Amino acid sequence: MEENPIGREEYVQQVLTAYRQTPGTAGTIRRQDRLLAAQLHARSVPLRVVENALVLAAARRMVRPADSPPLGTIRSLAYFSPVIEEVLELRVSPEYFQYLRHKIQRFLQASTTR
Repeated sequence: MEENPIGREEYVQQVLTAYRQTPGTAGTIRRQDRLLAAQLHARSVPLRVVENALVLAAARRMVRPADSPPLGTIRSLAYFSPVIEEVLELRVSPEYFQYLRHKIQRFLQASTTR
C-alpha cells in the first residue's frame, strides 16, 4: 500500500499521464484506458507499481536486436496489464527501476541525435 494514498481522480490522471509519456505509446487516451486506471485504483495497485511496469515494458521493447522487425505502436493501457501484474509480484529494489528510467532516457537521447 502507498504511504500517501491519493484520490481516484488524481490517481487516474497520474496513471494516464505516465502512460501517455511512455515511449512506444500513441499518446492518446481512450475511455477503456480511463476505466482500467480506475480499476487499478479500486484494486489499490500502488501508483509506483504502475509507473514501474510502464518503464519495464518500455525498456524491454527498446532492448531488442537491431535486425528485429519494428514493433507497432501501443494503443491501449491494457497492453501493460500483464507487466503490472508481474511488477506486483517482483521483489526488486527501486534502484533497478531508476536504472531502467536512466537507460530509456539515454536511449531516447541517442536516437534523437542520429
